[in-house]
Amino acid sequence: MIKAVIFDIDDTLYSFKKAHKVAMENLDQYAEACLKVQKDVFRGVLLKTQEEILERLGCNNSAIHNRLIRFQNALAVLDRPIHPHAREMCRIYWDTLIRFAVPEPGIQKLMRELKDKGIYIGIGTDMTAYFQVKKLEKLGLAQYVDSMVTSEEAGVEKPEPELFRLCIDKAGCLPEECLFIGDNPKKDIAGARGVGMHVLCYQGCSRSTEVEPEICLESYEDREMFERFGIFE
Repeated sequence: MIKAVIFDIDDTLYSFKKAHKVAMENLDQYAEACLKVQKDVFRGVLLKTQEEILERLGCNNSAIHNRLIRFQNALAVLDRPIHPHAREMCRIYWDTLIRFAVPEPGIQKLMRELKDKGIYIGIGTDMTAYFQVKKLEKLGLAQYVDSMVTSEEAGVEKPEPELFRLCIDKAGCLPEECLFIGDNPKKDIAGARGVGMHVLCYQGCSRSTEVEPEICLESYEDREMFERFGIFE
Protein backbone atom coordinates (compact mmCIF):
# COMPACT_ATOMS: atom_id res chain seq x y z
CA MET A 1 0.00 0.00 0.00
CA ILE A 2 1.32 3.43 -0.95
CA LYS A 3 1.55 5.78 2.02
CA ALA A 4 3.74 8.51 0.47
CA VAL A 5 4.09 10.07 -2.98
CA ILE A 6 7.36 11.90 -3.62
CA PHE A 7 7.60 14.31 -6.57
CA ASP A 8 10.50 15.77 -8.49
CA ILE A 9 9.93 19.46 -9.38
CA ASP A 10 11.58 20.57 -12.63
CA ASP A 11 9.84 19.21 -15.75
CA THR A 12 7.61 17.21 -13.43
CA LEU A 13 5.42 19.76 -11.64
CA TYR A 14 5.95 22.46 -14.30
CA SER A 15 7.86 22.84 -17.56
CA PHE A 16 11.35 24.00 -16.66
CA LYS A 17 12.32 23.97 -20.32
CA LYS A 18 9.65 26.53 -21.28
CA ALA A 19 10.29 28.85 -18.34
CA HIS A 20 14.08 28.59 -18.77
CA LYS A 21 13.78 29.54 -22.44
CA VAL A 22 12.04 32.80 -21.57
CA ALA A 23 14.49 33.54 -18.75
CA MET A 24 17.46 33.07 -21.07
CA GLU A 25 15.88 35.31 -23.71
CA ASN A 26 15.55 38.06 -21.10
CA LEU A 27 19.22 37.57 -20.18
CA ASP A 28 20.18 37.83 -23.86
CA GLN A 29 18.46 41.22 -23.98
CA TYR A 30 20.28 42.36 -20.84
CA ALA A 31 23.63 41.24 -22.25
CA GLU A 32 23.10 43.17 -25.48
CA ALA A 33 21.75 46.31 -23.80
CA CYS A 34 23.91 46.54 -20.68
CA LEU A 35 27.03 44.48 -21.40
CA LYS A 36 27.22 45.27 -25.14
CA VAL A 37 27.68 41.56 -25.84
CA GLN A 38 25.84 39.77 -28.63
CA LYS A 39 23.66 36.77 -27.85
CA ASP A 40 25.87 34.14 -29.49
CA VAL A 41 28.97 35.35 -27.67
CA PHE A 42 27.11 35.60 -24.37
CA ARG A 43 25.62 32.10 -24.66
CA GLY A 44 28.98 30.64 -25.66
CA VAL A 45 30.75 32.14 -22.66
CA LEU A 46 28.03 30.94 -20.29
CA LEU A 47 28.36 27.42 -21.67
CA LYS A 48 32.15 27.46 -21.41
CA THR A 49 32.15 28.72 -17.82
CA GLN A 50 29.55 26.15 -16.81
CA GLU A 51 31.69 23.38 -18.29
CA GLU A 52 34.64 24.69 -16.27
CA ILE A 53 32.53 24.70 -13.09
CA LEU A 54 31.44 21.11 -13.73
CA GLU A 55 35.02 20.06 -14.36
CA ARG A 56 36.16 21.66 -11.12
CA LEU A 57 33.28 20.60 -8.85
CA GLY A 58 32.07 17.42 -10.54
CA CYS A 59 28.42 16.61 -11.16
CA ASN A 60 27.59 15.58 -7.60
CA ASN A 61 27.49 19.02 -6.01
CA SER A 62 24.45 21.32 -5.65
CA ALA A 63 26.69 24.36 -6.23
CA ILE A 64 26.63 23.55 -9.95
CA HIS A 65 23.08 24.97 -10.00
CA ASN A 66 24.13 28.35 -8.57
CA ARG A 67 23.45 30.87 -11.33
CA LEU A 68 25.26 33.67 -9.51
CA ILE A 69 28.53 31.70 -9.70
CA ARG A 70 27.97 31.10 -13.43
CA PHE A 71 27.31 34.78 -14.10
CA GLN A 72 30.30 35.95 -12.05
CA ASN A 73 32.61 33.66 -14.00
CA ALA A 74 31.10 34.63 -17.34
CA LEU A 75 31.49 38.33 -16.58
CA ALA A 76 35.15 37.79 -15.73
CA VAL A 77 35.71 36.11 -19.10
CA LEU A 78 33.86 38.93 -20.87
CA ASP A 79 35.95 41.51 -18.99
CA ARG A 80 32.83 43.15 -17.56
CA PRO A 81 32.43 44.30 -13.94
CA ILE A 82 30.86 41.75 -11.63
CA HIS A 83 29.04 44.47 -9.69
CA PRO A 84 26.19 45.17 -10.32
CA HIS A 85 25.78 42.86 -13.30
CA ALA A 86 26.07 39.43 -11.67
CA ARG A 87 23.39 40.15 -9.09
CA GLU A 88 21.11 41.78 -11.65
CA MET A 89 21.49 38.88 -14.08
CA CYS A 90 20.66 36.45 -11.30
CA ARG A 91 17.57 38.47 -10.40
CA ILE A 92 16.41 38.62 -14.02
CA TYR A 93 16.88 34.90 -14.54
CA TRP A 94 15.08 33.71 -11.42
CA ASP A 95 12.31 36.32 -11.44
CA THR A 96 11.51 35.44 -15.05
CA LEU A 97 11.71 31.68 -14.60
CA ILE A 98 9.47 31.67 -11.54
CA ARG A 99 7.01 34.09 -13.17
CA PHE A 100 6.65 31.76 -16.15
CA ALA A 101 6.43 28.56 -14.10
CA VAL A 102 2.94 27.16 -14.72
CA PRO A 103 1.66 24.05 -12.91
CA GLU A 104 1.19 20.97 -15.05
CA PRO A 105 -2.47 20.26 -15.83
CA GLY A 106 -4.15 18.32 -13.03
CA ILE A 107 -1.31 18.46 -10.49
CA GLN A 108 -3.07 20.79 -8.05
CA LYS A 109 -6.21 18.64 -8.05
CA LEU A 110 -4.13 15.47 -7.66
CA MET A 111 -2.27 16.81 -4.64
CA ARG A 112 -5.54 17.90 -3.00
CA GLU A 113 -6.96 14.43 -3.51
CA LEU A 114 -3.83 12.78 -2.14
CA LYS A 115 -4.04 14.92 0.99
CA ASP A 116 -7.75 14.09 1.38
CA LYS A 117 -6.80 10.40 1.35
CA GLY A 118 -4.12 10.90 3.99
CA ILE A 119 -1.24 10.30 1.57
CA TYR A 120 2.06 11.91 2.59
CA ILE A 121 3.43 14.26 -0.09
CA GLY A 122 7.16 14.83 -0.37
CA ILE A 123 9.56 16.50 -2.78
CA GLY A 124 12.86 14.97 -3.91
CA THR A 125 14.81 17.32 -6.15
CA ASP A 126 18.24 18.46 -7.24
CA MET A 127 19.00 22.19 -6.78
CA THR A 128 19.18 24.55 -3.83
CA ALA A 129 16.31 24.74 -1.36
CA TYR A 130 15.44 28.45 -1.61
CA PHE A 131 14.50 28.53 -5.28
CA GLN A 132 12.71 25.18 -5.15
CA VAL A 133 10.49 26.51 -2.37
CA LYS A 134 9.85 29.64 -4.46
CA LYS A 135 8.74 27.43 -7.36
CA LEU A 136 6.35 25.43 -5.18
CA GLU A 137 4.82 28.65 -3.89
CA LYS A 138 4.36 30.04 -7.42
CA LEU A 139 2.82 26.76 -8.59
CA GLY A 140 0.30 26.85 -5.75
CA LEU A 141 1.56 23.51 -4.41
CA ALA A 142 3.53 24.45 -1.28
CA GLN A 143 0.50 24.05 0.97
CA TYR A 144 0.23 20.36 0.10
CA VAL A 145 3.87 19.42 0.66
CA ASP A 146 4.82 17.69 3.93
CA SER A 147 8.59 17.68 3.39
CA MET A 148 11.25 18.48 0.83
CA VAL A 149 14.69 17.04 0.17
CA THR A 150 17.05 18.93 -2.12
CA SER A 151 20.50 17.89 -3.28
CA GLU A 152 21.76 20.87 -1.27
CA GLU A 153 20.43 19.23 1.90
CA ALA A 154 21.33 15.66 0.97
CA GLY A 155 24.87 16.57 -0.07
CA VAL A 156 24.54 14.56 -3.28
CA GLU A 157 22.75 14.84 -6.60
CA LYS A 158 20.36 12.30 -8.06
CA PRO A 159 20.58 9.39 -8.70
CA GLU A 160 22.66 8.90 -5.55
CA PRO A 161 20.73 6.72 -3.09
CA GLU A 162 21.30 9.04 -0.12
CA LEU A 163 18.87 11.61 -1.50
CA PHE A 164 16.10 9.07 -2.00
CA ARG A 165 16.71 7.44 1.38
CA LEU A 166 16.37 10.83 3.04
CA CYS A 167 13.00 11.27 1.30
CA ILE A 168 11.91 7.90 2.67
CA ASP A 169 13.15 8.70 6.17
CA LYS A 170 11.25 11.99 6.24
CA ALA A 171 8.08 10.26 5.06
CA GLY A 172 8.42 7.68 7.84
CA CYS A 173 7.58 4.86 5.46
CA LEU A 174 9.16 1.74 4.06
CA PRO A 175 10.63 2.11 0.54
CA GLU A 176 7.91 -0.15 -0.90
CA GLU A 177 5.29 2.17 0.58
CA CYS A 178 6.63 5.15 -1.41
CA LEU A 179 5.88 6.15 -4.99
CA PHE A 180 8.38 8.48 -6.70
CA ILE A 181 7.28 10.57 -9.69
CA GLY A 182 9.91 12.26 -11.86
CA ASP A 183 10.75 12.94 -15.49
CA ASN A 184 14.35 11.77 -15.79
CA PRO A 185 14.84 8.03 -16.51
CA LYS A 186 18.37 7.94 -15.07
CA LYS A 187 18.22 10.43 -12.23
CA ASP A 188 14.65 9.94 -11.01
CA ILE A 189 13.48 6.51 -12.10
CA ALA A 190 16.71 4.52 -11.77
CA GLY A 191 17.60 6.35 -8.56
CA ALA A 192 14.26 5.70 -6.85
CA ARG A 193 14.12 2.11 -8.03
CA GLY A 194 17.60 1.57 -6.67
CA VAL A 195 16.36 2.08 -3.11
CA GLY A 196 13.19 0.03 -3.56
CA MET A 197 10.61 2.72 -4.29
CA HIS A 198 7.79 2.38 -6.80
CA VAL A 199 8.12 4.76 -9.75
CA LEU A 200 6.19 6.65 -12.41
CA CYS A 201 7.98 8.58 -15.15
CA TYR A 202 6.07 11.75 -15.97
CA GLN A 203 5.65 12.02 -19.74
CA GLY A 204 8.51 9.55 -20.01
CA CYS A 205 7.25 7.77 -23.11
CA SER A 206 7.08 11.04 -25.04
CA ARG A 207 10.55 12.12 -23.89
CA SER A 208 12.63 8.96 -23.89
CA THR A 209 12.70 5.53 -25.46
CA GLU A 210 14.41 4.23 -22.29
CA VAL A 211 11.16 4.19 -20.29
CA GLU A 212 8.84 1.20 -20.19
CA PRO A 213 5.24 2.09 -21.13
CA GLU A 214 3.86 0.56 -17.93
CA ILE A 215 5.52 3.22 -15.77
CA CYS A 216 4.75 6.21 -18.01
CA LEU A 217 2.40 8.79 -16.55
CA GLU A 218 1.38 11.06 -19.42
CA SER A 219 -1.15 13.11 -17.44
CA TYR A 220 -1.88 13.79 -13.78
CA GLU A 221 -5.55 13.37 -14.67
CA ASP A 222 -4.92 9.69 -15.44
CA ARG A 223 -6.35 8.06 -12.31
CA GLU A 224 -5.93 4.56 -13.72
CA MET A 225 -2.16 4.71 -13.22
CA PHE A 226 -2.64 5.60 -9.56
CA GLU A 227 -5.31 2.94 -9.09
CA ARG A 228 -2.62 0.36 -9.85
CA PHE A 229 -0.97 1.37 -6.60
CA GLY A 230 -4.21 1.28 -4.62
CA ILE A 231 -4.34 5.07 -4.22
CA PHE A 232 -7.63 5.71 -6.02
CA GLU A 233 -9.90 2.69 -5.89
